[in-house]
Amino acid sequence: MSGPYRTDVDLGAFNTLALPGQAARYQRITDAAQLADPTLASERRFVLGGGSNLVLTGDVDRRVLHMAIAGRRLAGEDDSAWYVEAGAGENWHDFVQWTLAEGWPGLENLSLIPGTVGAAPIQNIGAYGLEAGERITRVTAWDFTKQAVCQLTRNDCRFTYRDSLFKQEGWHLDGRLAITAVTFRLPKAWQPNCRYADVAQELATRQITTPTPRDIADAVIAVRQRKLPDPAVTPNAGSFFHNPIVSAEQAAALKTAHPGLPTYPQPDGRVKLAAGWLIEQAGWKGKALGPVGMYEKQALVLVNLGGATGNDVKRTMAAVQADVLARFGVSLTPEPIFL
Repeated sequence: MSGPYRTDVDLGAFNTLALPGQAARYQRITDAAQLADPTLASERRFVLGGGSNLVLTGDVDRRVLHMAIAGRRLAGEDDSAWYVEAGAGENWHDFVQWTLAEGWPGLENLSLIPGTVGAAPIQNIGAYGLEAGERITRVTAWDFTKQAVCQLTRNDCRFTYRDSLFKQEGWHLDGRLAITAVTFRLPKAWQPNCRYADVAQELATRQITTPTPRDIADAVIAVRQRKLPDPAVTPNAGSFFHNPIVSAEQAAALKTAHPGLPTYPQPDGRVKLAAGWLIEQAGWKGKALGPVGMYEKQALVLVNLGGATGNDVKRTMAAVQADVLARFGVSLTPEPIFL
């Protein structure tokens, strides 16, 4: 059964943007059995992971369920893959490094992404040529409506770019589901993924021509540490905007007008644009509006320079969106969840 919840808990330490706000009721979940408490089904809820993809806009008048379920194990293997399961509260980066240490590669390109394992499917986190959804084979969750454990396959999750069933159905906001564990399929026929120029350049600098999984992880970590601020030092939520996807015609017109614009053709014929480049060209790299600005080394990252509130974040976000739209005719969509 559920343990006692606490009231009026400061959530500032539980979101990486360090934004202020209090939870009317707060409960740390260390065991999936706690979620079966029938009183939870009748309450308004919010399921919190590592808070690395969250903009807290004020106090939260609902029960915040802070997922801290630990555990990681080899759930099985066959001739083609290892199947590795982790609890929702496991630190994502630590989990990735553990899989590599155990000799089960396949997640190395996702090294150093902040947050928890349980949050990874919601956002379908991705970086340097890999998305978590490509490796997820099963998501285990508690369904508060059905009062039962449910198992979702990779297809059930409807993964797309920075999106999933959990976001499409709004389940991350209404607290219908609480992800308790995620199982990953890690292929035994491992191939290095060095498609992104930053990673390839880092490997070349290290004079590595035949990289191991550990080499790629180290390269990704080095690139991220150079370009992205440590949330413990400079509060941030990582990449703040989606890379916009536009029609081939719009991309061609933009490329003609702005030859330096990075473009990435998509399987459906559309083209992905680099949001960070658009923001930088719009003059926002290193620029702040009050206590919130875009990071001086990577324009895609919004940072709290000290004492910011959720409203400060929304004001800066809106100003960046307006300037990019005015200059390029492209709308930017924020990645984080607004609570």
